[in-house]
Amino acid sequence: MNSTARTTLATSAIALLSIFALLPFYIMIVMGTYQNEDLFQRIVLIPGHYLWENLKTVAASRFDLVYWNSLIVSVASTLLSVFVSAFAGFAFAKHEFKYKNKIFGAVLLTMMIPGQLGLVAYVIEMRYLGVSGTLLPLIMPWIANAFGVFWMTQFMKGAIPTEVLESARMDGCSDIGVFFRIVLAFIYPAITTLSLLVFLWSWNNYLLPLIIINKPELYTIPLGITSLGNAYRTDLAAQILGLTLGTIPVLILFAFGSKSFIRGLTAGSVKG
Repeated sequence: MNSTARTTLATSAIALLSIFALLPFYIMIVMGTYQNEDLFQRIVLIPGHYLWENLKTVAASRFDLVYWNSLIVSVASTLLSVFVSAFAGFAFAKHEFKYKNKIFGAVLLTMMIPGQLGLVAYVIEMRYLGVSGTLLPLIMPWIANAFGVFWMTQFMKGAIPTEVLESARMDGCSDIGVFFRIVLAFIYPAITTLSLLVFLWSWNNYLLPLIIINKPELYTIPLGITSLGNAYRTDLAAQILGLTLGTIPVLILFAFGSKSFIRGLTAGSVKG
């Protein structure tokens, strides 16, 4: 088999796999254009005629407010998580201090404890602090992101030459200056990867908002989608259309950051 035939075969295989991968997403989009009762009769592959009615149902549920709440929570969670994780990772990877290994081990230990175990205590704590009626309880857990600290520490150990940091310090640059002027430039792929992961986790988070949010005006995307319909009828078609609309920000982020995302994952797997 010559090289042209191999290239054609590989391209055909990739195209076929891409179609299989995108088929569920396509079906989700198409199902959002049908009436609720039609979804139980057959698998739909051609767009229907109820897109506008489903859009009106979604709009009537104040989906714009739900969207805005999710954007606030996810963007704030991502910024805080990445910033704190990068700072902590810099300390663990490039500084020596007493009990460093034990503290890092304690951070790793928290990753092995299921988050559900601390939910009741967390809800009580938020009520004690007087912030349970706001979006802050959905943002604060991401500030102490154990996976983010681990990810940044492992990435910095292999990606940043210690000699570069020592040269900057010899030139009179402070540790804060070294972090912002040098370290951030080296860990751009790790920042992109962690940002995408935290945004995705926060955007899709369902359990914590379900327990801690009791006001419809504070609902995020997952809660907003489950509330579509009324007391007598669950509108699955409108819910599926809401799911489609909810994936748009994630798709945009992945489209712009996919190259850095893959580079960060690859670097972490090789150097971690």
